[in-house]
Amino acid sequence: MGIIRSAIDTGSEEFRSRYVHNKALVAEFRKRQEAARHDRPARDVERVRRQGKMLPRERVEALLDPGTPFLEFSSLAANMAYDGEAPGASSITGIGIVSGCEVVIHADDSTIKGGAWYPLTIKKIVRSLDIAIENRLPVIHLCDSAGGFLQLQSELFPDRYMAGRIFRNQAILSKMGVKQLALVFGHCTAGGAYIPALSDYSVIVRGTGAVFLGGPPLVKAATGEIVSVEDLGGADLHTRTSGTCDYPAVDEADAIRIGREIVSQWERPSKVTVDYVPSEPPLYDPDELYGIIPDAPKKGFDSREVIARLVDGSRFHEYQPAYGTTLICGYARLWGYRIGILANNGVLFNDSALKGAHFIELCNQNNTPILFLQNITGYMVGREYEAAGITKDGAKMIMALSCSHVPKFTVMCHASFGAGNYGMCGRAYDGRFLFTWPNHQIGVMGGEQAANTLVEVKLRQMERNGEVVDKKVLDEIYTTTLAAYNEQISAYHSTSELWDDGIIDPIDTRNALGVAISASLNAPFGTPGNGVFRF
Repeated sequence: MGIIRSAIDTGSEEFRSRYVHNKALVAEFRKRQEAARHDRPARDVERVRRQGKMLPRERVEALLDPGTPFLEFSSLAANMAYDGEAPGASSITGIGIVSGCEVVIHADDSTIKGGAWYPLTIKKIVRSLDIAIENRLPVIHLCDSAGGFLQLQSELFPDRYMAGRIFRNQAILSKMGVKQLALVFGHCTAGGAYIPALSDYSVIVRGTGAVFLGGPPLVKAATGEIVSVEDLGGADLHTRTSGTCDYPAVDEADAIRIGREIVSQWERPSKVTVDYVPSEPPLYDPDELYGIIPDAPKKGFDSREVIARLVDGSRFHEYQPAYGTTLICGYARLWGYRIGILANNGVLFNDSALKGAHFIELCNQNNTPILFLQNITGYMVGREYEAAGITKDGAKMIMALSCSHVPKFTVMCHASFGAGNYGMCGRAYDGRFLFTWPNHQIGVMGGEQAANTLVEVKLRQMERNGEVVDKKVLDEIYTTTLAAYNEQISAYHSTSELWDDGIIDPIDTRNALGVAISASLNAPFGTPGNGVFRF
């Protein structure tokens, strides 16, 4: 493969301006992430310590093999929800290495409302189990939850992807032969009791761990029976009498020791064999990404410059370099794995959509995982392009993408608007993982386009009704729409709603993708095949 020759002048005023802008965005992201991970009221931390418990992140750290990475998912989930009461959506999820085994970890955060599950907590847990199913990764549950946040019960319980989906996914994992371990550090109440019950292995800490469908207050209210936590669902009951749990532990450190010992006995899956060679770092410094990414949504950049700072040796074999030039396609290696890359270099025209569809098919023919680097304002609109079949050609790209059987990964590098989000493997298209950068924006269209569209609609309505055109009304529509859009299209709103698997620092992208690709190879590729292409 040829080496990408960078055209970036790192001494230019534009580079320096962009670098400062994006470093500031990352600093803000790091500040928010640090707060979501660690800022808790002193009384909640003291309560946990008083109970003889570790903090949630201390449990995760003790569980992981020393010196190994932990790819955390959605660290800023719920950052714009519930008046900030549930940082991280009250849970920690991610992929780590335990006793040499790649696993998904789900940990309740008992420093937030006793580990109660908010609606977005459930969405985050379900997503982590979806990842386990898609990639056939064992799961370790670190349980310490008071159950559902009852004030929002209508958003927790009845629908398809609410709490029941957690336990459904656990059952599916068991059916697939994918192992699960529950470490019960605190209470597993109501539906949460099913997590250890549906796990293949369970360890419960004596004195603090408990499993019950209804805690003592509910039992008293429902039946009049007065019973203690230990007698109702403690370690001795469940390891000596009910058999709900397998191993009693004297404390949390002991539970983690037993858990690591259990995982060490698990057989290791045979990974899918893909083209792999020893890896090498990029030729160019990934830190330069800060000066490449624009400081405004409408400004463009050459995606080859991003690729050059992500892939091994900055080597890239570009496919059809002279055709459909607004979509960059080609092959590279990332941490030694061969991948196909689709990266936007402008709006998608007919030729770039056809090029993308064909390249996706080539990757599938060659069993090559695909990475999508999104910076897209959509497919081209207008009479000329509709006559040429832009909708039909965009549909070909979406068909090829939807029917792709190889693992897909997406990084939102800048804009993600309109149907371009779909063609470039947005959330709806079953990518194994989707990460965003702090500058990322996503929506049906950009804020200015949306505001101008609504102003135009209102103007035509006034003219049609014979009304006097009121510029003040039109200006108010524009201002109100733009303000609402700017809030809703931000990376923080997107990740708050779990439309991604987390915001990441651009310079961490290579490492995050390395973990993601490795994890994806635990599952066999899908069955080749396509739907009907409209020619």
